[in-house]
Amino acid sequence: MDKGLCRDTNPTAAVKMLPTFVRSTPDGTEQGEFLALDLGGSNFRVLLVKVMAGGERKVEMENQIYSIPECIMRGSGSELFDHIVDCLADFMEKLGIKDKKLPLGFTFSFPCQQTKLDESVLLSWTKGFRASGVEGKDVVSLLRKSIRKRGDFDIDIVSMINDTVGTMMTCGYDDQHCEIGLIVGTGTNACYMEQMRNIELLDGDEGRMCVNTEWGAFGDDGALEHLRTDIDREIDAGSLNPGKQLFEKMISGMYMGELVRLILVRMTREQLLFQGKATPELFTTGSFSTSYIYTIDNDKEEEGLVSADKVLRRLNLDPSLEDCIATQRVCQIVSTRAAHLCAATLVAVLRQIRDNKAAEKLRTTIGVDGSVYKNHQEFSRRLHKMVRRLVPDCDVRFLQSQCGSGKGAAMVTAVAYRVAAQHAERQQILNTLRLSREQLLDVKERMSEEMVRGLSKQTHEQSSVKMLPTYVRSTPDGTEHGDFLALDLGGSSFRVLLVQVQSGKRRNVDMHHKIYSIPQETMQGTGEELFDHIVYCIADFLEYMGMKGRSLPLGFTFSFPCHQSKLDEGILLRWTKGFKASGCVGQDVITLLKDAVRRRQDFDLNFVAVVNDTVGTMMTCGYEDPKCEVGLIVGTGTNACYMEEMQNIELVEGDGGRMCVNMEWGAFGDNGELDDFCTEFDHTVDDCSSNPGKQRYEKMISGMYLGEVVRNVLLDFTAKGLLFRGKLSERLKTRGIFETKFLSQIESDRLAMRQVRSILQHLGLTNSTCDDSVLVKEVCSVVARRAAQLCGAGLAAVVDRIRQNRNLNHISITVGVDGTLYKTHPHFSSIMQETLQDLAPQCQVTFQKSEDGSGKGAALITAVACRIKSEG
Repeated sequence: MDKGLCRDTNPTAAVKMLPTFVRSTPDGTEQGEFLALDLGGSNFRVLLVKVMAGGERKVEMENQIYSIPECIMRGSGSELFDHIVDCLADFMEKLGIKDKKLPLGFTFSFPCQQTKLDESVLLSWTKGFRASGVEGKDVVSLLRKSIRKRGDFDIDIVSMINDTVGTMMTCGYDDQHCEIGLIVGTGTNACYMEQMRNIELLDGDEGRMCVNTEWGAFGDDGALEHLRTDIDREIDAGSLNPGKQLFEKMISGMYMGELVRLILVRMTREQLLFQGKATPELFTTGSFSTSYIYTIDNDKEEEGLVSADKVLRRLNLDPSLEDCIATQRVCQIVSTRAAHLCAATLVAVLRQIRDNKAAEKLRTTIGVDGSVYKNHQEFSRRLHKMVRRLVPDCDVRFLQSQCGSGKGAAMVTAVAYRVAAQHAERQQILNTLRLSREQLLDVKERMSEEMVRGLSKQTHEQSSVKMLPTYVRSTPDGTEHGDFLALDLGGSSFRVLLVQVQSGKRRNVDMHHKIYSIPQETMQGTGEELFDHIVYCIADFLEYMGMKGRSLPLGFTFSFPCHQSKLDEGILLRWTKGFKASGCVGQDVITLLKDAVRRRQDFDLNFVAVVNDTVGTMMTCGYEDPKCEVGLIVGTGTNACYMEEMQNIELVEGDGGRMCVNMEWGAFGDNGELDDFCTEFDHTVDDCSSNPGKQRYEKMISGMYLGEVVRNVLLDFTAKGLLFRGKLSERLKTRGIFETKFLSQIESDRLAMRQVRSILQHLGLTNSTCDDSVLVKEVCSVVARRAAQLCGAGLAAVVDRIRQNRNLNHISITVGVDGTLYKTHPHFSSIMQETLQDLAPQCQVTFQKSEDGSGKGAALITAVACRIKSEG
């Protein structure tokens, strides 16, 4: 099997593992009228299959059998297909459906190489067919040509399958666990649903496809030589295709009777049967029919012996009771070997599926058809027993197919129609989340306009992008040195850091830190309690570092919206991230911290700077790269800052030099700038948030919300029957249950379908299919891509503004970046950079990931401020 799946070894593999382009099994929502042709011998069937979904879910069929004269079977290909089309026209005429253009599925049970679901090239004729001009040709094209030639009706040929696939699809309609088809009749074959990533013959690695194993040829490369007997070799030598289909010759109905006959002949010659007296009938090839085995090898031994006596007398033999017992035993041995060989190969398929799913215990159904399986009860019993013995960790159900080939072709067509219709509907929904280049340019332009409005004294209040001055006037130049304390407060835990900056040849930054938690009751208590707790933690850290009593310059990373009028002052505009401490909004956080230090009377601090994490990120990267003049955060939230010309910042006096501006761009769109691009899913996420109508841009980009956008898309798809067979789990209805980290996991892993499956199981969707996993991955990809593109468009506005500020045709600049989404999502950064490059082609932008921007950045801002002060 592995050789057949591999591109390099497939040409020499005995088991060809042919792709069928059947990508999905029935899910019960298929409906409509479908025609089917079932051609596999001198008689063929035409069927009309009516598939009903919903409460009256069932399949109704009308069919008629037509014969193919031997002269046509051995004539020209055009005669053969003209005859088939004439029979099809007759059938449609009788049912009064000739004026309908119905979809048709074509079961063509001959070895074919498929290149599409509706394109299949005949490799070689079998079963007595010799029609010329067909081998090496696409049989669907030949059928279409004959329909056009006739000219009085039209049909839509959707699918072309073999009988094994038809069996799997028929049983798949009745049991949605069915993912294997097995035929044991005149010939034998199997098919199963294989992971696309394992089918090297095709491009693409997502989802599954049915593979036609053509396992009858197993052993043609010598793999079964140690099991083949002299009798097997004699049968092969006398066959129409010596050296071919060796596995089939050991287990199928075409050869089982002949195997028994040859064994009886040999035993007679060796005086072990019939007193050594054979008859011409016993020597006649094909005289011992496989159907005889069904009656002789019977679970009621006495009935079997009576049957043996009758059969042997038909061959003009005069058997004794011992002869009948021996004949019964030979039939049992041949049948048992065939059943066990079939079981062993079936187990290889089951293990492949189990390994693909990484399942400890596999539950699956095998759809089965074929005269040997259906008519020889002992064969099927032995097959079931051996399969269960060889794979005790698989819960296997065998489901006998009814009208497998014809109904199966119709089901493949019905599934193809359902998949195409559902795909179109899903894509229509997902297209609302896809942004064109024109739309992204529009986002860039609108961001630029809001930046100008935010910088202007007249329009600042109305602007959604506030462009807050930070009073950070310079990035590091490498001469900074000294010991600095830093506080990093932005969530329920915060850090105190000692940052030691060295300049000169030994230019370096060393850091020591300790993490402290803030209890929920302190976060939501009084401001005095909150800042007293922070000061207690600073005192603990100074003691821990052995620095109690030293007065160090301090930088305070305070990642909440603030209005600054100088570097060491930050007026809290509003709490976010679950904080609700009273008495703080509208107050200077540095003053609140100073008051708490005074209350403790234990140590003193030199307060130099209050910054947010975005500015800290820019400064941290600026220490490594002097070209870094932009800071970007894409994590739980999103924000950006950059070095703006002082002359453009109307909120601050002075025109010389530059100052870092904290854009607070998460609020972009709060004045309706993004309404054109917001989908129903964005509106739902916004309406259910703690701040409806606020931070609209952030809600389309950041980690706090992307999982929710995905969850709402999945809910919509499920409600419309496009996902999870329309069945919702209660857990998926829970807000916040689809975490944004799932997006990164789903798109990171090459074995992503396993990853998706485990996440869906966590969400209570234990019966999700592989198709569901593929779709969930696509939704995650579309949502994450839009977020990255929107972020890239905003950034394009920033870097292009810097270029224009400096009257440059081209600029080379570095952006310092931090945030879990940017760092952990496998494609976010590359899509964002690609969008930025496209929308700002005159800007050569380098991205540098920040390491500890919040803490180290605050200390470096403090260091730069101390340097500038000493220079002054």
